[in-house]
Amino acid sequence: MADRDNLPVVVIGLGRFGSSMALELTRLGTEVLAIDHRPKVVQSLAGEITQIVAADATDLQALHQLGVPDFQRAVVAIGSDIEASILTTSLLVEVGIEDIWAKAISRQHGRILERIGATHVVLPEHDMGERVAHLVSGRMLDYVQIDPDFVLIKTHPPRELVGVPLGEAKLRRKYGVTIVCVKSKDEDYTYATPDTVLQYGDIILVVGPTAKVERFTTL
Repeated sequence: MADRDNLPVVVIGLGRFGSSMALELTRLGTEVLAIDHRPKVVQSLAGEITQIVAADATDLQALHQLGVPDFQRAVVAIGSDIEASILTTSLLVEVGIEDIWAKAISRQHGRILERIGATHVVLPEHDMGERVAHLVSGRMLDYVQIDPDFVLIKTHPPRELVGVPLGEAKLRRKYGVTIVCVKSKDEDYTYATPDTVLQYGDIILVVGPTAKVERFTTL
């Protein structure tokens, strides 16, 4: 097996989400075993992923034959077939996979996956919907949720901070957020310091609790 940061990964379900994940993991140098029950899908991706096979991942014997219990990390990317998603996840738990990422199509589906042993549940459509909503609002240039109540955003500095050294602005005390990086026009990002003075047109990266960051963008 590889080192902990680059363990081989089993990816089960090769729809848009699963196939893009398997391809990107392969591009990053991670050994991937990709499984899908549709031979045509498997054939279309053959040669692009480390190992790819057509098999029924809800069949415990098939998982053993493919050596799945030897892996420590797996992704269940089955979305539309909830029964297959739940059964596959439960079988991965049964064979001792330590780190299971499972795609859910609803919060209820996600709760079931967590109860049966998925260590991480991903709701791609829901998460992307939230992210795009923040961008559509027009206040942010990008939005990344780091934790359930902690985010990083890319935005322009509010008017009251322009021309004021960050050390004097006392952002953390006043607003509960931190500016970590600044990018001026035609320049690269640099770390923000107490002496950093923001200008109109700058781009800033701000981190903090969700509600406080959202309030900060309304200044």
